[in-house]
This record gives sequence, C-alpha cells and structure tokens, in this order.
Amino acid sequence: MKSHTHYMWFNTKARQEIIDVSDAVAEQVRESGVREGFVLVSAMHITASVFVNDHESGLWQDILEWLERTVAPWDPSRYRHNQTGEDNAAAHLRSLTIGHEVLVPITEGKLDLGPWQRVFYGEWDGQRRKRVIIKVLGV
Repeated sequence: MKSHTHYMWFNTKARQEIIDVSDAVAEQVRESGVREGFVLVSAMHITASVFVNDHESGLWQDILEWLERTVAPWDPSRYRHNQTGEDNAAAHLRSLTIGHEVLVPITEGKLDLGPWQRVFYGEWDGQRRKRVIIKVLGV
C-alpha cells in the first residue's frame, strides 16, 4: 500500500470563508500515484471544517446564513466558552455541525465524486494561519 501526506496552509481574508480545495486534493492524488484507495482531507483546527457539496456561490451564502441564523449566531455574550477571553464559541459549534473531515474514494487515479460534488474548506474563525492534512492511501 502507498501513502502520501501533504499539508495545505490557509490564511483567510475574512473570518468566515468557504474555499474549494478540490483541485489541490486531486493534485495530491496524482502526485501520490495511488490508483485505487481513499484520500482523507481533514481540518487540523477546531474552528474549521472540511465538507463535500456543490460549488455554487448562492449555496455558499445560504450555508453561511444558515450557520449564522440557525446553528450558531456570532454573539460572543451568548456562549460560556467566550467567558474565558475567547470570542469564537460560534466557530467551534459551526465546525462541530459541518464536520472536520471527509474521506473521498479514489478510482482509476482520480477523485470519485458525484457530478456536482466538490471538496471545500470552511473557515469559521479565520484571518490567521490554519492547515489541512491531505492523506492519500491505496494501491
């Protein structure tokens, strides 16, 4: 079995941002030489997410609004975690809701995603350096 590890670094412009990382993940699959297997893409921070969905800007805005209105409004006075001097409890809850990693199959050396699926990094407490691990395993 082959394995290949790559770290992708981010420093987002905004506190919350959604970034399509599909091409970068596909490049790591190519570099790995794995033809059949899986790639794990995982946020290495507890205030970020990795997820699979559609690449459509309206949907991205819907996700951000859903997180703000329904899941975890950005209201520092609302959360006990923020009594520690932090102000990012909402980002922790958003990460917990969306999830921090995905496992994508590799078939014939390519990401085996559905026709509209892409891999995304979701930053919920950004404007500082963060990273994602891409771990490719297979034959």
